[in-house]
Amino acid sequence: MTGDKNEKTAWVLGAGLAGCEAAWQLACRGIQVRLWEMKPQRYSPAHTYPGFAELVCSNSLKASRLGSAAGLLKHEMARMGSLVVRCAVETSVAAGGALAVDRYRFSDAVTEQIRNHPNIEVVSEEAAALPEKGYGIVATGPLTSDALAEDIARRLGKGYLSFYDAAAPIVSFDSIDQDRVFFAARYGRGEDDYINCPFAREEYEAFYEALVKAESAPLHDFDHREQPPSVYEGCMPIEVMARRGADTIRYGPLKPVGLTDPRTGRRPWAVVQLRRENREGTLYNLVGFQTNLKFGEQKRVFSMIPGLERAEFVRYGVMHRNTFLDSPRLLDRSFQLREDPRIFFAGQVTGVEGYIESAASGILAGMNLARLMEGKEPVRLPRDTMLGALAGYISDPSVKDFQPMGSNMGVLPPLEERVRDKSKRYLLMAQRAMESLEACLGQAGEVPVCGLENLLEKLDDTPLGKEGQRE
Repeated sequence: MTGDKNEKTAWVLGAGLAGCEAAWQLACRGIQVRLWEMKPQRYSPAHTYPGFAELVCSNSLKASRLGSAAGLLKHEMARMGSLVVRCAVETSVAAGGALAVDRYRFSDAVTEQIRNHPNIEVVSEEAAALPEKGYGIVATGPLTSDALAEDIARRLGKGYLSFYDAAAPIVSFDSIDQDRVFFAARYGRGEDDYINCPFAREEYEAFYEALVKAESAPLHDFDHREQPPSVYEGCMPIEVMARRGADTIRYGPLKPVGLTDPRTGRRPWAVVQLRRENREGTLYNLVGFQTNLKFGEQKRVFSMIPGLERAEFVRYGVMHRNTFLDSPRLLDRSFQLREDPRIFFAGQVTGVEGYIESAASGILAGMNLARLMEGKEPVRLPRDTMLGALAGYISDPSVKDFQPMGSNMGVLPPLEERVRDKSKRYLLMAQRAMESLEACLGQAGEVPVCGLENLLEKLDDTPLGKEGQRE
């Protein structure tokens, strides 16, 4: 595989969220892009849909209110002209205070925009090696193909790590026992968007015993290194979490706080929440139930959840490799490879964790590669912005035991004055971030691309955005 000699041509490897955002940023700046995507000729162990930007682990892009970490990041992305945020708003489904999407419509929307852009050429082949020439972005995600992973490892040496990631099962709505569940959003946020399966204490204890004793599926050896895999904390299988103690999941994904069973008028002992998977509401996924149990064990154990006794599992949970760079030793704050500045990385392969974090890194990498090709200095976002803080974290050489990091308010510097009320404090930090981002981009002469100038207004005008403003 060779790069293009044309200085106005760039390559992007991978059409996931990060790759699509990167290609979009480049193409909208007049740069010809060759976007390599191995689907549908070949699929990773976790992907099944032929479209771009396929969501696997969950269909939720997390909270949308400005005074939350994920909401702030989406607002920053909207200001920078995010294709992912635009398509997510257009294909959203009800999910309380979260921005969840119909994952197939979302993928189709992103795919249509990418394929129809005149400056993007899609190459439906596997990239087995990094291009020897030209400028480009590697956005192949946590399931980078073996051949490309080996080539990257060969070039970068030991700065390469592997973990394992897991996805949750999905059930059909019609198979849920409506008499045993209730609809509600935690703390009353949203329009009763979640299905809640309430446990009595005895039911929970029986379920817990079955869960911790259930048999896991063998892991396929996707890893090119000879060492046992470790499980990444951010997407830990429910059975692994449960083995840490009987109350671990009851204070985690099964926490009942903020919920009242209308049939009893009391808070349940534990609750499993199901989130709408598509716009029609025919499919629901088990929130926080990423798993590596054998399929038969999933059917047996998860059918013990109240309301799911006769549930039809349209997709069982799976576990797969999650590969990422030792980025603090390899990348700078613009997601640029220190030893080879013509190459950028973006997405979960850099160690940013989460869908929106991956997409956001693609925006910044695409913007900065375009600026590099135009002879401009890269944009280094202020550390009081969410994306700037994440970029700073993944490129900080002082970070020794590097772990993937998702958006969270803890990565932002504190306010000058102490604010005790957390909600008010977070909102002030978010407002500071947006002002700082605007000043930085304005100084760099960056405006939203491809007719997405009003995207931030559209995000704020959604019901979720208005909820955030009220708070």
